[in-house]
Amino acid sequence: MNAVIEFDQIEKTYRSGDVEVRAVRGVSLRVEPGEFVAIMGASGSGKSTMMNIIGCLDRPTGGRYLLDGIDVSRLNRDELADIRNRKIGFVFQGFNLLSRTSALENVELPMLYSHRHLTARELRERAMKALEVVGLAQRAGHFPNQLSGGQQQRVAIARALCNEPALLLADEPTGNLDSRMSIEIMDVFQKLNDRGITIVMVTHELDIASYTKRNLVMRDGELVGDTAVADRLIAQKKMRELDAAHQAVQLS
Repeated sequence: MNAVIEFDQIEKTYRSGDVEVRAVRGVSLRVEPGEFVAIMGASGSGKSTMMNIIGCLDRPTGGRYLLDGIDVSRLNRDELADIRNRKIGFVFQGFNLLSRTSALENVELPMLYSHRHLTARELRERAMKALEVVGLAQRAGHFPNQLSGGQQQRVAIARALCNEPALLLADEPTGNLDSRMSIEIMDVFQKLNDRGITIVMVTHELDIASYTKRNLVMRDGELVGDTAVADRLIAQKKMRELDAAHQAVQLS
């Protein structure tokens, strides 16, 4: 089975006059089907550039990128647009829902650009199925201003799922939500991953990254960390215990 994402020495350099900025530096990476991965890093670390390359929104200046077995490194703009529509579902920090369009109609939109030429009945059935997956079938006729922030993000997730992509790519999906709604959305992502959907999420929040199964850390354009979440949480617990023990010794 193909890896969903395979990076081989990916580079991305931006040029402004005589100045070169190496945003991504020789990153090699594999994400297998069914993984749930968080990409983390400070501002300027390269994580957003990584997301743009993974999502076929930008092309690398060096290296090779295979998306679900397809070499997308040298595709032209139209070919990249087709790959994005067929292979990737996007969930962004902003929900990007059409305000005068129902939840059901918002979910149908990506399928209108599909090469499958679905009938109106097929569009509705697939959109309803996607809303059922995220637990919002009962709100299909509601407009965005009739939904909470968490419900709007669930509609956006359903929209990303409707073309049955190989990869769900989420960019700070809880950034506009409070803590309670963030937990609600991460629970949705975990359930989707339990169904076998591959998810890559960009986040700067450690508590949100803890809901995933694997954490990648970017720094200065390089991949400097690749850790299973369970291992990271165990290491953090040990560090807290050591700090507590050190403080106890100092106070004794």
